[in-house]
Amino acid sequence: MPQAPRRPEIHRAIAALQRLAEGFALRRRQLAGEAGLTEAQWRVLDEIAGEDFMPSMFARRRDCSPAAVSRSLRGLIDKGLVDASISAEDARQRDYRLTRKGRDALRRLARERERAIESVWREFDARDLEGFERFAHALADRLESYAERRRG
Repeated sequence: MPQAPRRPEIHRAIAALQRLAEGFALRRRQLAGEAGLTEAQWRVLDEIAGEDFMPSMFARRRDCSPAAVSRSLRGLIDKGLVDASISAEDARQRDYRLTRKGRDALRRLARERERAIESVWREFDARDLEGFERFAHALADRLESYAERRRG
């Protein structure tokens, strides 16, 4: 039977997780900055690359304000990465699409991200990654469940 962790072990694990989260956030900021974007602009650009981008739905899903999404959109339009036009289906809506420059920016970001993945992750043993994945999913499930119970 597995032994339950003690408080110091739990706190060391939490500190490691915080360090990992900060490392990911730092690298994401660096990648976005290297492409001349903010992280928020990168998220919006990525979403526009998909189908049927709607700023209000994006804001709701990302739990951010519509004003923040509008600022990101204006910045992307000003940089020439996104075009906006009146929707042919509903004149109250705008359609957003990537420009060639926007598609190129996303390709560069994807390439740089793949380089980082190759450099950082490739040397790990597959079994270690599988164990990490199982643990990370179990931890995420517990955190989400705990947050849901606290919410309601």
